[in-house]
Amino acid sequence: MLTSSMTPETAAGQGNGAGAQNNRHESDPVSLLQSLTTESQNEASQGLDTKSVLEIARIINHEDGKVAGAVKKAIPEIAQVIEWVAHSLRDGGRLIYVGAGSSGRIAALDASECPPSYSTAPGQVQYIMAGGPKALASAVEVNEDSEELGQRDLARRRPTRKDVVVGISASGRTPYVVAAVAYARARGARTAAVTCNHGTPLAEAADIAIVADVGPEVISGSTRMKAGTAQKMILNMITTGAMTRLGYVYGNLMVNVHMHNSKLVERGIRILMNACGIDRASAVETIKSAGRSVPVALVMLKAGVDKQEAVRRLARSNGNVRLAIEDNAAEP
Repeated sequence: MLTSSMTPETAAGQGNGAGAQNNRHESDPVSLLQSLTTESQNEASQGLDTKSVLEIARIINHEDGKVAGAVKKAIPEIAQVIEWVAHSLRDGGRLIYVGAGSSGRIAALDASECPPSYSTAPGQVQYIMAGGPKALASAVEVNEDSEELGQRDLARRRPTRKDVVVGISASGRTPYVVAAVAYARARGARTAAVTCNHGTPLAEAADIAIVADVGPEVISGSTRMKAGTAQKMILNMITTGAMTRLGYVYGNLMVNVHMHNSKLVERGIRILMNACGIDRASAVETIKSAGRSVPVALVMLKAGVDKQEAVRRLARSNGNVRLAIEDNAAEP
């Protein structure tokens, strides 16, 4: 397993402390849970119930300020997963998230936002939630303790070597997620763990571990807070990075946006105006002639080609807008 970024002192400590501690407690879920940083008491929020609302808000905000720094330490591992996902999607594979509770809901959010943002097919970025779709709105956390259900639910997706499976668990010990990731890895899929504790079963089950050590929560064990924020940041980085590598972003513009409602139509118009330096009327006219496709319209304008040639170029580049624009082999 490729481990998350750690200082030499942390790595050494994990070898003799957290990692060994995990080995001692892997058959004792209660002891393992009590040893987790995310379950520890936060000194900064002691006596929180005696504080004024202003003090409560300041304490939470101060602790939230630590999240970006914790995620920053895991950037090398995040970058590796971005590359895996981009390669997988380019070759017809899938990104499959697996989570439970808050982690599963964050995964579902990230997966569901890819089609409208980047025009991906619904099956390209998927999520598996312990308890199924009903668990998105209602707590059914009992399912997260079942290794059998985790393996079964992942098996139904038939993971292959083309896929990347990412398990999300703040504690890093959720049996449902650990079993699903282990099953995917055994089937040849590339696997990653996103967690907020070092030396966990999930990290051991995956090929690579992304660890955002955000420290104890303001409310002890409430990992929907700092841990949840870190997880959302990481998943956003993975999908945004992968879509950018695939060429679905031009500059910093979301050129593959789906124009299915008035807000997204307006966004597509503004993207074309900004990218090509044209007025609104010209942007609207070009989008219409491009069949309401921003990538096709952009290639038409930037490369000086008609719709048919723009479509051909995008097909040759697998949807990579910049490569389609720079396709010198094409005849205008």
